[in-house]
Amino acid sequence: MTPMYRRRLLATTATLVYSLALASWAPTAAAQSVDEIQKKGSITVGMLVDFPPYGTVDTANNPDGYDADVAKLLAKDLGVKLNLISVTGPNRIPFLLTNKVDVLVASLAVTPERAKQVQFSRPYSAATIVLYGEKKTTIKTPADLKGVRVAVARASTQDTALTAMAPEGTDIRRFDDDASAMQALLSGQVDAIGCSTTVAAQIAKRAGDAYENKLVLKQQFMAVAMRQGQPEMLKAMNDFVAKNTGNGELNKLYKKWLQSDLPSLPVN
Repeated sequence: MTPMYRRRLLATTATLVYSLALASWAPTAAAQSVDEIQKKGSITVGMLVDFPPYGTVDTANNPDGYDADVAKLLAKDLGVKLNLISVTGPNRIPFLLTNKVDVLVASLAVTPERAKQVQFSRPYSAATIVLYGEKKTTIKTPADLKGVRVAVARASTQDTALTAMAPEGTDIRRFDDDASAMQALLSGQVDAIGCSTTVAAQIAKRAGDAYENKLVLKQQFMAVAMRQGQPEMLKAMNDFVAKNTGNGELNKLYKKWLQSDLPSLPVN
């Protein structure tokens, strides 16, 4: 073995050992189990606080609303403390995937695209997404959206639904959240907004009868979201939803916040 070959062999071996050492120290995204949550004694839940009445804040600026009450019920059923973390529409899935939260109870609608990133429980809630706009603006079919300025929360279900049906020439303006999109409508920056009927009701309280429902964009079902590869967690969340749908607890919470019965929900 020549000296040059020996030096190359030693260098290659050192590089391999160093790489293996780095790999052994690299963080792993281990699937979290219910047992781990119960041993920890708390569950960290991400939720929206800008989507009333599903997610809002109380007078002390603490997370509140239907989703907050569902999260409290979940923690109670698991026998652990609840740690609620505020998230936004765009960052809620990244927060989950980077282990900042254990699960999302964040009005996250079930879609095939999102199901590629996260796994969903049985739906625990539902919302109707509408196009809500000025009465003076005539919108009877999606074709009428051409040239209309429409606000949506970026990366939301209404964004996806509107984008899919809007004809070329629709001026879709994307905002960070529903509150910003609502303000754009109320200030005259846009002619209409894609939003849930609950957001539309909030607008009506502030603006009277100047606006109306134009089109139904989508009926969406919301579910608890988890990281993929967590079959035990998925079973626990499904059992939680099934139990509290069957015993009427979720319906009580829905009536408390939305003044109507919980809609019929699909099993998946």
